[in-house]
Amino acid sequence: MVVSPNDIKSRLNTPNTTVKFLALKKTNNAGITDPADGLPSKTDVAAVERIFATNFVGVLRVTQAMLPLVKKSASGRIVNMSSNLGSLTFNGDPEWKFAQHKLLGYCASKAALNMLTVQLAFELRDTNIKVNSANPGFTATDLNGYRGEQTVERRMAKTLGKQLLQEPIHHQEH
Repeated sequence: MVVSPNDIKSRLNTPNTTVKFLALKKTNNAGITDPADGLPSKTDVAAVERIFATNFVGVLRVTQAMLPLVKKSASGRIVNMSSNLGSLTFNGDPEWKFAQHKLLGYCASKAALNMLTVQLAFELRDTNIKVNSANPGFTATDLNGYRGEQTVERRMAKTLGKQLLQEPIHHQEH
């Protein structure tokens, strides 16, 4: 997990082909949860801080560190992996399929990631960089005990292929 500024600097200072690829197309796929996360009245505040450190602050740090490289690309792309759990609209709908999944830290961190995506797209609107977010859906990962509906490989190929080609967002509710 990359969270601290020193981690990011050390990785950027390590020459490798991944960094060269990321200069063109950057995907933020940070996502953790915590067993102490839950309903607002019961969640552990330290758990919320840990989740935000990775799911939001870590993504912001990596984005800021990588942006100079992405700006050098003729067709830069930034895709943030979000979740419908970060949607205010869905979370307010008692009929939504996942309405009972109230994890304050995780849901709020993905809502914050959506705001980062919208504001970054606005900031970069006059550049050659397209900024989008993607919801990979209920994918089988360690985050959900591998109970998801598809494999990571299958979903990421489909999601990233679509997102890397799309026009940048102007406003998008998740």
